[in-house]
Amino acid sequence: MRYLVVSLFAAVILPSSVDAQSDKPRSRPNIPNQTLQDDLTVLRDVVFGNGGGRDLTMHIVQPKPISDRPLPAYVWIHGGGWQGGTKEGGIRKVAALVRNGFVGATIEYRLTDEAAFPAQIEDCKCAIRYLRAHAAKYNIDPDRIAVGGSSAGGHLAALVGTSAGVKELEGNGGWADQSSRVQAVVDLYGPTDFKQFVSTPGYQGHNKDGSPESKLLGGGEVLSNTEGIKRVNPITYIDKDDPPFLIIHGESDPVVPANQSQSLHAALESAGVRSQIRLIPGAKHGGRGFASPEIQKLQTTFLMNLAAPQSDTVERQ
Repeated sequence: MRYLVVSLFAAVILPSSVDAQSDKPRSRPNIPNQTLQDDLTVLRDVVFGNGGGRDLTMHIVQPKPISDRPLPAYVWIHGGGWQGGTKEGGIRKVAALVRNGFVGATIEYRLTDEAAFPAQIEDCKCAIRYLRAHAAKYNIDPDRIAVGGSSAGGHLAALVGTSAGVKELEGNGGWADQSSRVQAVVDLYGPTDFKQFVSTPGYQGHNKDGSPESKLLGGGEVLSNTEGIKRVNPITYIDKDDPPFLIIHGESDPVVPANQSQSLHAALESAGVRSQIRLIPGAKHGGRGFASPEIQKLQTTFLMNLAAPQSDTVERQ
């Protein structure tokens, strides 16, 4: 079996540490730029679409000065059990990459107290479409967009990666003429198969009505919602054309069992998709284990391998 490899980050040198119903939503005027140190500029609260009748916003992080050539983009999706968290911490997540030849974006999405699934993935896909539609404005190469996230954000990043072209998950937030396809995915300890998740010894409490997973599905016991479990699962949509994945999970994660990442990795490989997984001994749900130089370098190497010169087609291992 053969496959096409997209050279995502050509000519980019990375550091060893990487820590509306309308189809034409408008950018919010008169938002001041905020500098992050001296070499980055943050465009705050850029309106990228509409969800549930309100504006959705992102922060865009650009190198300073602006490059004279289009740059790859890295889009960060925050965690928080789909019920909390904000886009603010994503500025730090993308900063190191921006300093080395990227445009970064950190996005908001509707949380479960506002709307159940598929609102969350609709908003994430809208953000990708917005960036592609405005690639020239933000100096982005529209053929080199990567997405990453942790925990619930990892789940959404993985779902963005596997569900390209799935119309029922696109929503109508804007920019319908653009693709939401991405060229690489970094998934940090994201949930995948809720049936397996809530049936894993020690994690059965997540099956209860009111759990984060239950809220995402619209309420009730998770195991009673067979169709919902299938819809939210990134594995459901996997095909051979999906982008490369890097998946990292702590072996001692008390919140999301490592089998969630193992199942995703196995399904990607079975479909012939390039996937790399790393289980960190003793690591929990994020934290110090993920901040080690080794794990940071693993993420960098994943991106650098995509940038390495290679023929258009290579044999699968």
